[in-house]
Amino acid sequence: MARPLRSEQAGGWYHITSRGNERRAIFRDDRDRLHWCETVGRMVEQFHVAVHAYVLMGNHYHLLLELQELNLSEALQWLNVSYAAWFNRRHQRVGHLFQGRFKSIVVEPEGWGWELTRYIHLNPVRTARLGLGKDQRQADRLGVGEKPLRSQVQERLEVLRGYRWSSYRAYIGTSKAAPWLTAGRVLSMGRSPQGQARARYRRFVEQAIVQGLEKTPWESLKEGLVLGSQRLLARVQGVDAVGDRVKGIAEKHWSRPTWDQTVRVVEESCGQKWEQFRDRHRDRGRDLALSLARSQGRMTLRELAEMAGMRSEAAVNLAIKRYQRIVETDALEAKFAERCIARLNKIGEMLNV
Repeated sequence: MARPLRSEQAGGWYHITSRGNERRAIFRDDRDRLHWCETVGRMVEQFHVAVHAYVLMGNHYHLLLELQELNLSEALQWLNVSYAAWFNRRHQRVGHLFQGRFKSIVVEPEGWGWELTRYIHLNPVRTARLGLGKDQRQADRLGVGEKPLRSQVQERLEVLRGYRWSSYRAYIGTSKAAPWLTAGRVLSMGRSPQGQARARYRRFVEQAIVQGLEKTPWESLKEGLVLGSQRLLARVQGVDAVGDRVKGIAEKHWSRPTWDQTVRVVEESCGQKWEQFRDRHRDRGRDLALSLARSQGRMTLRELAEMAGMRSEAAVNLAIKRYQRIVETDALEAKFAERCIARLNKIGEMLNV
C-alpha cells in the first residue's frame, strides 16, 4: 500500500504522534524524558518550528507543532533519530526505537486548538485504572457508563495536575513553561478576559474527566488528513496535488543550502576536499553530504546522483540510509552531523538578512 502524502504548509499546525517499535517503551525513566525535552528544544532552534503542546507517555508521545518552513519531515526525523541514538547508547541497545514513520494530522487551530490540546493533556488519565479506558469512555459517550466515585474523580484530578511530562501544568500556571513551549497561542483562542484564560482552560479540561470525554477529536477527522473545515481539507489536498509549486513559493522566504554550500560545510568539518573522499566506497563524509543535502536542502535523489557523480538514485538512497543507521548508534557521528546542520542553518539565516 502506498504511503499517505505528507502535506506541509508554512504556518500550518500539525498533531504529531510517534510510537515505540512493537509498542515498546521509548521512555524508561525521567532522565530519558528530560533528554527528549532537551532534544525538542534543539529541534525548535534548528528547524524554526513552534511547539504548542506535548505529552510524553510510556511508549509514545504527542506534539502539536506549527511550521515556519516546509520541513516537518526533516524536523521530526531529526528529533526521532537524535533521541533514538542517545537512548540506544544509554541503555546499551541496538535496533529501531520507533515504529516506522511518525503520524501527522493537519489541524485548524481556530476551531480545534482547545479541543486538541485537551485531548493531548488528558493522556495520563485516560486509563482503565482511573475509569477512563477505551471501553469505559465509549460507555460514557453512549450514556450507559457508571457514575464515578468522588474518590476516583479526585484521583483523576491529582494525576492530571501532578503529571510532569506534559504542557498542561504550564497551561494552567502551576509550573514554569519550557523555553520552547508557546502555550499562549492556544490560551488566547479561548477569548477570555485578561487574566482569566488559564482558569477557563483549566475548567474546560478538568470538567471533561468527571464523566469521561463526550467524544474524541478523531471522530471529526476528514479523509484521515485534516482536523478542521472542508475549506482546509480542500487546501491540503490542493497542496498535495501541486506540492512542487507551493514548495517553490514558500522557499522564497527561507533560503535552503545549495549542494555547493553543503559540500563546503562537510569539507571544512572533515578537513578534506570533496575530491579526496567522494569516490570512496561507504565514505562517511560523502554519505553525510548526501544526507544533509537531502534533509536540509530538499534535493531530489536524481539531483544528488548527478551532483555527486553516482551511478543511480538507488545508490544515493542506500548511502543516505546507511549514514542514518550510523548516526543512530554512533554518538560522535551524531554530534558531528548536528554541528554541520547548525552551520547550514546559520548560512540560511545570513542569506535572509
